[in-house]
Amino acid sequence: MAGEMVWIDLEMTGLDVETESIIEIATIITNSDLEIIATGPNLAITVSEELLASMDEWNTTHHNASGLVDRIRTEGVTLEDACKQTCEFIEKYIEIGAPPLCGNSIHNDRVFLAKEMPEVLDLLHYRIIDVSTIKELTKRWNPEIPKFEKKESHRALDDIIESIEELRYYKSNLFNR
Repeated sequence: MAGEMVWIDLEMTGLDVETESIIEIATIITNSDLEIIATGPNLAITVSEELLASMDEWNTTHHNASGLVDRIRTEGVTLEDACKQTCEFIEKYIEIGAPPLCGNSIHNDRVFLAKEMPEVLDLLHYRIIDVSTIKELTKRWNPEIPKFEKKESHRALDDIIESIEELRYYKSNLFNR
């Protein structure tokens, strides 16, 4: 095991780490060439009806339209179970402490993980690979490179796959020239 990258995407009830919670987590492990080694659990996480009802308009609209709210109510697992399943999956494929956490705007997911699932972060390196940083730098330094078109389904597994595809796009257009 060398060079693995742990991709995580979360959906939350909002962006305020003090008042909002994780409601979906998905995980994928890739190698350094961005080839998928394994796809982990894709879990809806149960939260109170009060928290779901207090979501802002954007989150209410998107999480209902995507089917996530229904999935939470019908097959949601506890936060503790989601953390346990995610850790067990990651531990099968990595050297503990070695791989970076990867994703789009992953710094925000990291803040929620630190609050609600610190055990997941304990398995990973402190470094992160944030695809959104590469996107922003490309826009500024190589504006001639066409923008990567995203579907933005706002479902955790779909968003991770899209983030991996986006980094592959930048890899082939920026780093493999």
